[in-house]
Amino acid sequence: MQNRVILLAEDDEDEVFLLKRSLNKTGSEVNLQVVSDGEQALAYLKAEGKYADRQQYPFPSFLLLDLCMPRMDGLEVLAAIRDDPSLTRLIVVVFTCSEQHDDICRASDLHANSYLLKPSDLNALDDLVMKLDGYWLSLNHRAPCPPECQPN
Repeated sequence: MQNRVILLAEDDEDEVFLLKRSLNKTGSEVNLQVVSDGEQALAYLKAEGKYADRQQYPFPSFLLLDLCMPRMDGLEVLAAIRDDPSLTRLIVVVFTCSEQHDDICRASDLHANSYLLKPSDLNALDDLVMKLDGYWLSLNHRAPCPPECQPN
């Protein structure tokens, strides 16, 4: 079966709620895993600490990454991912409110796979969720998960 796990790194509970609502509304059969800061995102991806069980915390198909998070911001997380040979192939979709030119350029320099602005309209969010599902989970062919990311 195809991996349909998305890791969402987002500290705003309202944003998490709205994304879950859109996933349910659109009928997307996604296993959404949520972390609330950059350090947790890296621990999840590396299967460290409470995230060590890959059955409970499977390696994601892609990471939806907010830029404004506590403890470690999204650009720092993206840099750490791209510097780690076991994570470098991970698809990272920046999902943020920032339209700052510097943020967009830095994310591109760090090889983000996509940079998306969070829609303010619920219908637009539903449409974006359907497109994320359709492209990144259905059409896109991803490199396989490295052996260290397989269930233990």
